[in-house]
Amino acid sequence: MDSPPSNRPVPPRPVLRSRLYEQVADQISTWIMENGLLPGDRLPPERELAQRLGVSRATLSQALVALEVIGAVVVRHGDGTVLTGRARTAPVMEAIRAHADRLPEIIEARDALESKLAALAAVRRTDADLAAIQAALEEMEREIDAGGRGVEADEQFHGAITTAARSELLTQMMAAIHDLIRETRLESLSQPGRPRESLAGHQRVADAIAVGDPDAAALAMHEHVMLASDVALLREQS
Repeated sequence: MDSPPSNRPVPPRPVLRSRLYEQVADQISTWIMENGLLPGDRLPPERELAQRLGVSRATLSQALVALEVIGAVVVRHGDGTVLTGRARTAPVMEAIRAHADRLPEIIEARDALESKLAALAAVRRTDADLAAIQAALEEMEREIDAGGRGVEADEQFHGAITTAARSELLTQMMAAIHDLIRETRLESLSQPGRPRESLAGHQRVADAIAVGDPDAAALAMHEHVMLASDVALLREQS
């Protein structure tokens, strides 16, 4: 005989505890709205903003990266933090958490696709491809030497390898997750010391492709993507 249904209410879900950088990002978003700032306007310098908010520069930097990842701001070396059209629209907390939730899957997909692309590039690359890969490395080094993160050159490097692989379907798949990969790129290259580490990883991939070793190229790319996946946001969740 079936037991009668329980009339007890379903217990509420646990309250998600927000991290400090999420709270700071939310405060910045509220401040933007309250002060009527528009796309193209700049936030105060980081030192001044950190003092106003009463947080460390490290926490503020992480909050700004989170806002950049969800497209609310653009951080330009030498030009400060500039608001985009999304700065006044996206629910900040929800967008940041959605990014965190999908980050592990993005990394899995990126590892699978880019490791295979590197192996194919080692077999199919031309002299022109090698020149494009080298040019991206040199541009990334220049950007880092100038104090930047090398985001655009990093993207250029991976694009050159995708081209060298000459796989139309894999290229389409990379294009489909391009924006998601850019999120992980911004997150990774904003870690202290990461741009130099990333450049060294790029060089190992490029060297393996240049000598035509697909296994070494795939391994070097896998190790590089794993390095890129080591970000503060995921470390805090574990």
